[in-house]
Amino acid sequence: MAAGALRELVAALETHRGRDRAVSEGCEPSGTGRRVRGVSPPVPGALLAASPSLSGFPAGPGAVLRLPAAGGSADEDALLRGLSVLCNVANQLYYPCEHLAWAADIGIVRAGSQKWWTRSTALWGCALLLGILRSLRILFQLRRKLSQQKCTSSPQSQQKLRAQVKAEVLSILMNTADLSNAIHWLPPGFLWAGRFPPWLVGLLGTISSLIGIYQASRGANSEAA
Repeated sequence: MAAGALRELVAALETHRGRDRAVSEGCEPSGTGRRVRGVSPPVPGALLAASPSLSGFPAGPGAVLRLPAAGGSADEDALLRGLSVLCNVANQLYYPCEHLAWAADIGIVRAGSQKWWTRSTALWGCALLLGILRSLRILFQLRRKLSQQKCTSSPQSQQKLRAQVKAEVLSILMNTADLSNAIHWLPPGFLWAGRFPPWLVGLLGTISSLIGIYQASRGANSEAA
């Protein structure tokens, strides 16, 4: 199984779109690193300058994996559609705040960047929490469907449902790791804000990025097929 996943990742990185997604996902921890108050992140300045542009790529994992359809799919119930819309609102508000903070940091606009970083981080956390709730709801529906169709559906249908369950579990793990870091970057006094040691921040970011790259590789291979 691990060898198969590695082959899928290598195949995805051999495509232009797969490489774009991997680079975009890899830049996400660097964007998070800029939220440390008064501490320079351990990544090159050129990469930080490019990070907002990369995070805005339509083909990037942030757009594909973490942004549900604005109106929801036809199979979604009212709760899922509501979570999808709220998640998209938070994401769409996040990007202008992040770009304003980045522009203030490098002197393009005259404004205090810290308040914009705080707002963008709060919106990021809200979007992640909504994404977790949405995935939990989908997971509940998929497990119920699996139990109902256990004796009536074909093996191919059950395999497809199990793959969807796996994808939602990975999304929950990825969003939970990101949410933990997002809370850490908020001003001190809110939950565990500012309390994580650097190694834990890096570990959570690495876990999230690896899951994101893996999901992006699966998506790229599905499109190629």
